[in-house]
Amino acid sequence: MASVNKAILIGNLGKDPELRYTPSGQAVASFPLATTERYKDKDGNWQERTDWHNIVVWGRQGETAKEYLTKGRSAYIEGRIQTRSYDDRDGNKKWITEIVANRVQFLGGRGEGAGGGRAETAKGEPAPEAESIPEPLVAQEDDDLPF
Repeated sequence: MASVNKAILIGNLGKDPELRYTPSGQAVASFPLATTERYKDKDGNWQERTDWHNIVVWGRQGETAKEYLTKGRSAYIEGRIQTRSYDDRDGNKKWITEIVANRVQFLGGRGEGAGGGRAETAKGEPAPEAESIPEPLVAQEDDDLPF
C-alpha cells in the first residue's frame, strides 16, 4: 500500500537560518518556524497556541534561504516529516523531528510578515521571484455531467 509523508506550513522564522556544509560540500540550512493557531476557549475568550517546527533545507535552496530569509519573516514550507536520532555532547541519545523542505517560498518583504512588499538583496537588487502558492482546486459547474 502507498503512503504519504507531506507537511505544508506557513509561519514566521524564529531566528535567521544557519547555513552549514557537509564534509562532501553539500549546503544545509536550518531554522525554527512558528505557526500560530487562534481559537476561542470554552468561555468564548480568544486564545493563541504557537507550535515550533525545525526546518531543514538542502542544497542551493538552503543557500538561498540563508541569503533572503531572516528572523520574523513569513515563509511557506512544503516538505516531509523526518525523525532522527543523534548523540549530544555528553553521549546521550536524543531524538529530533524535522521538516525536510523540498519547497520554500518567501512571503512578504525582507523583514516583513505576511503583509506584502518585495524582498531585496543586500545590494538593493530585487530578490528572485518565488513561485506562487498553489491555489486550491475549485469544482467547476458543468451542465454536461451525466449525473
